[in-house]
Amino acid sequence: MKINTLYELLRHGVEKFASRTAFDMFNGESVTYAEVGRRAAAVQEALVGAGVKAGDKVALLSSSMPNWGICYLAVTSAGMVAVPILPDFSGPELDMIIAHSEAKALLVSDKLFSKLSKQTIDSLNIVIRTKNLGIIAQHVTATGSTAVPSPDDLAAIIYTSGTTSSPKGVMLTHKAICAQIDMDFGIFPIDETDVFLSVLPLSHTYECSIGLIYAFSKGARVVYLDRQPTASALMPALKAVRPTVMLIVPLIIEKIYRYQVQAKFNSNAFWRTLVGIGFMRRYLHRIAGKKLMKVFGGRLRFLGIGGAKLDTQAEQFMLEAKIPYAIGYGLTETAPLLAGAAPSQVRLGSTGPAAPGVQLRLENVNPDTQQGEIVALTPSVMLGYYKNPEETAKVFTPDGWFRTGDLGWLSPDGWLYIKGRLKNMIVGPSGENIYPEEIESVLNSHVFVADSLVTEKEGRLIALVHFNRDELEARYEELKYDWEMKKDAWEKRIDELKKEVLDYVNSQVNRFSRLSEVVEEKEEFEMTPTKKIKRFLYNKRHGKDPVKEEDSKPHNTEAK
Repeated sequence: MKINTLYELLRHGVEKFASRTAFDMFNGESVTYAEVGRRAAAVQEALVGAGVKAGDKVALLSSSMPNWGICYLAVTSAGMVAVPILPDFSGPELDMIIAHSEAKALLVSDKLFSKLSKQTIDSLNIVIRTKNLGIIAQHVTATGSTAVPSPDDLAAIIYTSGTTSSPKGVMLTHKAICAQIDMDFGIFPIDETDVFLSVLPLSHTYECSIGLIYAFSKGARVVYLDRQPTASALMPALKAVRPTVMLIVPLIIEKIYRYQVQAKFNSNAFWRTLVGIGFMRRYLHRIAGKKLMKVFGGRLRFLGIGGAKLDTQAEQFMLEAKIPYAIGYGLTETAPLLAGAAPSQVRLGSTGPAAPGVQLRLENVNPDTQQGEIVALTPSVMLGYYKNPEETAKVFTPDGWFRTGDLGWLSPDGWLYIKGRLKNMIVGPSGENIYPEEIESVLNSHVFVADSLVTEKEGRLIALVHFNRDELEARYEELKYDWEMKKDAWEKRIDELKKEVLDYVNSQVNRFSRLSEVVEEKEEFEMTPTKKIKRFLYNKRHGKDPVKEEDSKPHNTEAK
């Protein structure tokens, strides 16, 4: 059955998979597909009783839980417009988004409710608690309405986590969101026997489209964590749930690789020598991969990675370890998927070919590098940015293709390789194109680097580096104690480490991408709600003109 609206999705799931479990809370409640339908009807009744009508906006601000998906489907299947909001926005940002969206109602979890101002709460017809679907506040009692939506009707407005603190509202239709179902199935089929372990925010388009809508369309079961996916939270969940499908951001797998695999292989000269031999490295990675698959529960068929650039060494490990991973590419504006491949097809460094039904091309191609801006024609493209026609016009070509703002290269057989954000590119002294993301990938592969950002200062490339203090203390055991007495010695070690990192990077990048300086960033980098560094803050601090860009994707920059 082809599904064209979220109304059809809800009806299809409830009717076809009624007795099966749709959503689980890890160590908590289980909700069947039939119960999803009953709870969705209750939410609709409450909204209508508060005067909310088809076409009105309803904000959804909640941590991931079974009722998140129920609320989302209740709103959209009633012909209302869902406004899913990332939970990591600040209080003033949340107030601004709710006001800008003109939301009439709010579905909210307990912790996030406290971030909102009284003025915002008082402006809403009704506020419903997502935990039990009870009414927190109701300021209007009237009769609203529902309507069966058409494929071209607006279904959701999703506010991107902008690095300028000025989020844009991406308008997605029912047709655009539901087109993802066939795209996903064309890349990696699932069915009702699949079990998803959901660890990313559902307000992230990547998780919502694939981890909720695609899973629901095929009768799969989705299990949610009630906390951040730290190692202590993930390990027991993986053991108990034994997922067949997981969607993660690179940070999760990079931490596993760095602290469980790379740290072991860097622990002494013997291991470093072994991994320096190609066939031995592949053998050791394969052994580590078998252990890791057991950690994931032993049933994993698909580990989808998206949201940021994936470290090349971590990906090489997964490829050689035979982890069934896949890296895709997309943006919030394209709901999100544009390119991807099944685990059996992956190529190191590539996001795969265009997704089924999508066309990709490059514009303004550099004749030397054959790289250009990626533009896409997809059935999942947004209508535009809500109440922002000027920005909307900027991102579409005259013939209607969407400008991604990413630089890439297409292989002769159509596989996409992403170089970085167009607006992040630095032009070298002789006109060379320098991609900070590529240099940062090398930086982040160093065992003592937790995170990094490359910027430009007076024509020189400098790296801001946040070091991994735990790893440093393990290396310099004698400096762990009596901190103040050892402060000078510690600073000397840091200076030595900066030189080590500088030499390490410059030995692996091309001539015009070499760094002039490594600067320690003692505090963790400030991040957007989707965990990407707010580049403009650091570019401005170090003398480069801040770039006004929007980080609007579950998108990865060398692969999703």
